Amino acid sequence: MPTLEQLVFDNTYARLPSGFGARVAPRAFPNARMLSVNPSAMRLLGLEPEEARRPEFVEAFGGGKPLPGMEPFAMVYAGHQFGVYVPRLGDGRALLLGEVRTADGVKWDLHLKGGGPTPFSRGGDGRAVLRSSIREYLCGEAMHGLGIPTTRTLCLIGGDEPVYREEVETGAMIVRMAPSHVRFGTFEYFHYTEQPEQVARLADHVIDGHFPHLSGVEGRYARFYAEVVERTARLVARWQAVGFAHGVMNTDNMSILGLTLDYGPFGFLDDFEPGFICNHSDHRGRYAFDQQPRIAMWNLACLGEALLTLMTEDEARAALATFEPTFSGQFLSSMRQKLGLQEAREEDRGLVGDLFSVMAEAAVDYTRFFRALGRVEEAGAMFADRVPFDGWAERYRARLVAEGSVDEERRGRMERVNPRYVLRNWMAQAAIERARQGDYSEVVRLLSALADPFTQRPEYEEYTVAPPAWGRHLVVSCSS
Repeated sequence: MPTLEQLVFDNTYARLPSGFGARVAPRAFPNARMLSVNPSAMRLLGLEPEEARRPEFVEAFGGGKPLPGMEPFAMVYAGHQFGVYVPRLGDGRALLLGEVRTADGVKWDLHLKGGGPTPFSRGGDGRAVLRSSIREYLCGEAMHGLGIPTTRTLCLIGGDEPVYREEVETGAMIVRMAPSHVRFGTFEYFHYTEQPEQVARLADHVIDGHFPHLSGVEGRYARFYAEVVERTARLVARWQAVGFAHGVMNTDNMSILGLTLDYGPFGFLDDFEPGFICNHSDHRGRYAFDQQPRIAMWNLACLGEALLTLMTEDEARAALATFEPTFSGQFLSSMRQKLGLQEAREEDRGLVGDLFSVMAEAAVDYTRFFRALGRVEEAGAMFADRVPFDGWAERYRARLVAEGSVDEERRGRMERVNPRYVLRNWMAQAAIERARQGDYSEVVRLLSALADPFTQRPEYEEYTVAPPAWGRHLVVSCSS
């Protein structure tokens, strides 16, 4: 295993022409210290977790003393925020520290969030607060554990610097990781500033680095767009199946690689409520849970417009038209797995839709219901009025008999896809409250539990109960 100083950097984004961002030195916290490190993410870089105990680790990733080869760089982008185009955003509280190339050829962007002001901070301090940093730190691993494409988080760093938001809060930093942090809004910035040559340069950069099978191919830009449409459709279908609400699906928060990006006011469903709004800033419900597929397609249309100097309108429309069938196919496939079904049948769409109606009427707990459904009677006990559920369950049992399902085998399949543990807002809030008192043990426990959300483990059973009264229907804001 290499040491910290032996990491190999290949900063392809920083070598792009001028105009793609700005070189910025991060600003360390006074008395910076490691609060938590993610062993799984460390190993992705080829590092042993023990490396994080060295003071050099905090210096390198907390902005104090960059490693040789790092080229801290703030990326410029624009975006549609709540449907309104904002022409210049960019990394206002984040920096691309560098791109590590591992021994097996995999590239990881190391992105410091909370490292101080940049030219894109719009008068802000460039910092992040402890509560939002903990939420992103935990949720990246939670989503990875669920098998959903996502950014990862390497570590959580604290220090002695207050941050001023609605109130005075504790500052923190995270270092997140992804193969790329290019967003839909990165393309929009160059399109709307009438720089078609930069749109092409950015597209070639992304294709060469992440869609190499398209490099140099005729019609590659249209095919690239079509693949982004497909990845995004499959991503959002997985969100819907697991009951995840992103909360702020602006185009600058949409990954060009189809990753879950920028964890702000997210929320996993407690009671099943199709119109669940987890972001208290979303007054009109634009980003409500049941609106996410529609918004994803709208965002993809914005991306398609930004790429029109590289492909025809007909090509863009044809690619975008694949969103709905791709989303529907992935979603129905995921729901069949959650129901333990092995065969695809025409009646399955109605079976799923009717189940959601019954669940919504009774406001049953989404995650706990599907985990219990392996034993149908156990799931039925969650309904005060059993009649609607029992009617649905009769159809479900008949469907299982029709494909020759064996109960014990079905239960095993269902427990491998229906999580026992998800990062509910009340769990994150409990960890945040302890951390504010200097106790990060709950952050560490949750990180461990969420890394393997399907396996029942007695030491984490407290995370399977219904939310406490204070933690029901918590909403959070965009403020970080």
